[in-house]
Amino acid sequence: MAPRGYEWWYVDALSDDGEHGITLIAFIGSVFSPWYRLARLRGGGDPTQHCAMNVSVYGRRRRWAMTERGRGALHRTADTLAIGPSSLRWDGMALTAEFDEVTAPLPRRLRGTIRLHPHGLATRQVALDAAGRHRWSPIAPGARVEVVLRDPGLSWQGHAYFDTNAGDEPLEDGFTRWDWCRARLRQGVAVVYHGDRTDGSAFCTALRYDARGEAEDFAPPPAADLGRSFWGLRMGTRADPGAAPRVTQRLEDAPFYARSVIATRLCGEDATAVHESLSLPRFTSPLVQAMLPFKAPRALW
Repeated sequence: MAPRGYEWWYVDALSDDGEHGITLIAFIGSVFSPWYRLARLRGGGDPTQHCAMNVSVYGRRRRWAMTERGRGALHRTADTLAIGPSSLRWDGMALTAEFDEVTAPLPRRLRGTIRLHPHGLATRQVALDAAGRHRWSPIAPGARVEVVLRDPGLSWQGHAYFDTNAGDEPLEDGFTRWDWCRARLRQGVAVVYHGDRTDGSAFCTALRYDARGEAEDFAPPPAADLGRSFWGLRMGTRADPGAAPRVTQRLEDAPFYARSVIATRLCGEDATAVHESLSLPRFTSPLVQAMLPFKAPRALW
């Protein structure tokens, strides 16, 4: 990995009944870490010194954990990534995530297992900037998932998504903002990714994946407004002409980031989508940097 760079693996899932959700993100070079940003500003920036397993549980038993750890807590093989007491393991057929974390700012255990079964595996990588410094790769755009939580006690099944992002420079060096969503369709998944770059240009990628993970480009639909988050973050998406997408559940609401469930229309279908909006100028603001250590503490080991 490049100095000052990053890589993350992202899973999100919603239960079949719509009552529960979970996201898990394994970071090497944690892009939203105040500790990693401070190290870069001081001339450092070893991504392996800033790793974290972020787990968020949604629904009636909400919990959120993201503890940053150093190089000694990171272990990687061809099929396993472990960060402290949590890990991802690929066995050739399914992804298994085992996590044992402590929430913040109020400390509680967050332990459980996610087992993700892809419908098909995607192989296409998308460069998010002209130089290819930032890259996005859906791995399993559509999947079934089994979630078993020991703390809090809960289990459910549903549909899921799995991808990875990597970059050779800090995220805020490449972008000012982005909006992303993945929508479950009757046959496959649609993903729309729009962002504004720091050089003043923009990108918009719209892909439809079939059940085997094969991707087909489609013309990015028109922009649609989703209003503002609790923190006043502007939220937008892309939807079919004439559609009026709306937020149905607020999953994460931070000063610089929002994750939601939205009702939208893509590829001629009404669909439920997981959506996110990100503002990098907000992330780098001194006030947000001062707040983040309370939500994302750093372990002493």
